[in-house]
Amino acid sequence: MSDFKHALAEQFARVGKALSNANRLELLEYLAQGDRSVEALARVSGLSVANASQHLQQLRQAGLVTTRKEGLYVYYRVAGDEVVELLDALRKVAENNLAEVERLIASNLATKDRMDPLAAEELLSRARDGGVTVLDVRPEEEYAEGHLPGAVNVPLEDLESRLEGLPPDQEVVAYCRGPYCVLAYEAVARLRERGYEARRLEYGYPEWKAGGHPVEEDSGEGETK
Repeated sequence: MSDFKHALAEQFARVGKALSNANRLELLEYLAQGDRSVEALARVSGLSVANASQHLQQLRQAGLVTTRKEGLYVYYRVAGDEVVELLDALRKVAENNLAEVERLIASNLATKDRMDPLAAEELLSRARDGGVTVLDVRPEEEYAEGHLPGAVNVPLEDLESRLEGLPPDQEVVAYCRGPYCVLAYEAVARLRERGYEARRLEYGYPEWKAGGHPVEEDSGEGETK
């Protein structure tokens, strides 16, 4: 039995080893938004295609990502919502036990927004009543892969030019890739400077989806999952 448990622990350690690299964690965050090719991941992460490919192979060998082929391109995706849940658990452990994480959050994010974010259940309730505008500030291609129902896609770089399209009498709730995504923090700060009542969603799109909440895709048919 001890041999079995040790062998099992070695397999679990493969997952831990795959997660023990900052570049691979960032790649998983991008993949949690939707399927991407190696070339697209290299572009958004700032890695070379060869380096991104090596990291993705390690993630695949650990069972954290899967692939599909479309024409000449290979697309990667996270292996399931449990991968997002694993990353969320990792985040929480680090938040609660590493002082450096607390310091980084305080110096880089808390200065932009000290208000408590809006919880998912509260947003669902308020959205049903039509009393809130939900703003997705991720790039268009990520929004198309999946987003919160009824969310308006306004990438951060377009926010200034599209403010007139936002109802001035409704609170705006912004979200992006995850709880540490600077895009939502920056969007909320800009909105408040211009007189809007704005808050962040507690988490990003991947955590929302993994939590079993409804999502929509721009599949051409307006499909809701």
